[in-house]
Amino acid sequence: MDILKKIEQYRSHEARLKWEGTFADYLKLLKEKPWVAQSAHSRIYNMIRDAGVEEVNGQKVYRFFSHEMFGLEEALEKLVEEYFHPAAKRLDVRKRILLLMGPVSGGKSTIVTMLKRGLEAYSRTDGGAVYAIKGCPMHEDPLHLIPQHLREDFYKEYGIRVEGSLSPLNSMRLEEDYGGRIEDVLVERIFFSEDKRVGIGTFSPSDPKSQDIADLTGSIDFSTIAEYGSESDPRAYRFDGELNKANRGLMEFQEMLKCDEKFLWHLLSLTQEGNFKAGRFALISADELIIAHTNETEYRSFISNKKNEALHSRIIVMPVPYNLKVSQEERIYEKMIRESDVADVHIAPHTLRVAAMFTILTRLKEPKRGDIDLLKKMRLYDGENVEGYNSSDLNELKKEYQDEGMSGIDPRYVINRISSAIIRKNIPSINALDVLRSLKEGLDQHPSITNELREKYLNFISLARKEYDELAKKEVQKAFVYSYEESAKTLMDNYLDNVEAFCNKSKLRDPLTGEEINPDEKLMRSIEEQIGISENAKKAFREEILIRISALARKGKRFDYRSHARLREAIQKKLFADLKDVVKITTSAKTPDEQQLKKINEVVARLIDEHGYNSTSANELLRYVGSLLNR
Repeated sequence: MDILKKIEQYRSHEARLKWEGTFADYLKLLKEKPWVAQSAHSRIYNMIRDAGVEEVNGQKVYRFFSHEMFGLEEALEKLVEEYFHPAAKRLDVRKRILLLMGPVSGGKSTIVTMLKRGLEAYSRTDGGAVYAIKGCPMHEDPLHLIPQHLREDFYKEYGIRVEGSLSPLNSMRLEEDYGGRIEDVLVERIFFSEDKRVGIGTFSPSDPKSQDIADLTGSIDFSTIAEYGSESDPRAYRFDGELNKANRGLMEFQEMLKCDEKFLWHLLSLTQEGNFKAGRFALISADELIIAHTNETEYRSFISNKKNEALHSRIIVMPVPYNLKVSQEERIYEKMIRESDVADVHIAPHTLRVAAMFTILTRLKEPKRGDIDLLKKMRLYDGENVEGYNSSDLNELKKEYQDEGMSGIDPRYVINRISSAIIRKNIPSINALDVLRSLKEGLDQHPSITNELREKYLNFISLARKEYDELAKKEVQKAFVYSYEESAKTLMDNYLDNVEAFCNKSKLRDPLTGEEINPDEKLMRSIEEQIGISENAKKAFREEILIRISALARKGKRFDYRSHARLREAIQKKLFADLKDVVKITTSAKTPDEQQLKKINEVVARLIDEHGYNSTSANELLRYVGSLLNR
């Protein structure tokens, strides 16, 4: 009953939004709400802006896209700020076709779909309200009724510019139905709907021999010629082409660059002059955004043909590369799995991250700088702190290649291989090794991967496997250390006491005997050696720690083992090193004794309760880490 109530509420809401009145009433409405007369480009820009904009690390993030598009913040900022924003301000870019260019499964069609669905919802809000001449098949702007010679006066009074001419059908209706009285013409509020063909159109080319230009511009209704007496009578014309129906909104031109030339020439006039030719009529005005998408190969082929120069000059190309951030790639996989029928399968922690690492490595280009390898580059791109590198290094890396992210493995391939791993394993749990194995097997079946590329990708799978080995060991390390946080804190406090005494050239007091003792050099070195601090570098490292403590204290903050990334890593490795033998014996014992079994059960429980594993994946992780430690 709840869903039926919601349907009824939606129907009531739709009824309340409806509005109808005369052109005179519409002008009164314009006085109160001048924004309802905005252009199609302006409406789309305002729709994106009204959803919210936030700045993250100097990067604009548009909430309109953020719940569906991951890792494409730079491309989306460029799209909004270099196309939609100036187009909304009536600058010349609105006279261009928007062409999204990028690799397969990179998000181009998702962007278009989001704009379509967004417009449908936005036209039902106060800020996105759209009004049209009632009964017009093209949902024509009522302001086209204002004669050309009065438009300057209208601008002075209302501050609204009027562009476009009244269509042939509405010109006839104005004379015959309203006796030329513009103020009496009926106006209604319309709601965009792709299904009902209101304000949103989609054109997909088919066989050039059979497809008719009428699909774009409408056609003569021959059954009415006898009634109206002429093919040039607008009442004998069906204004039902995609360009007609998408007026006031957006038209998606699928596979535009594969289309026959006769279809593309109509777009020249529409984009540059805001009108197109249909039947035996004068030019018909239309206000709509034409958006198309293609891959790089097709685009290069298109611009190499000299015959396409006129159209090429009327296209703005916006690159939509693959995401290059591991954490965002994980979100893409999570979303795709959530929308699938395998959403109930348990996916062990780090599984999607390891798959994402492999994918991102295939998309990155080898750094030109000798001091940065692909793994460091991957971490920097994902916003991780990499010792010795900062934001200027990241910016330098991003400038090395203009076309980075335009090639590599696509998300659909990875999801297909994850699905394959789930089906083949036939149990309700998969881990990172299952997915890496499936990715490796899938390379042989991938039609576009050469032998050279396959070897390169196999190397990336090996790199991802090594990264997983470290993650797996850390995960078990945390689970084995009872009250891990407490153990780490105790070890760090002990280390800091000794460091402070060392730097101040003072002594420590033994908590049991009360006697003064020298700083424990053996303890300090056992921790520092975990992260490769040499004997010569130990003094500088210890002083750096004290400076960090002092800086935090001045700000009223307390230093803990998370305050210094390298010290945290050293503490974790030291704890694990101390426990390694216990872990090795416990995880690899074929017939564990009672004490070992109790410890294993405790660790499994902790992996389930605190780290997101289930019983199957936790036991698999322990067995795998045991085998790693025994090598």
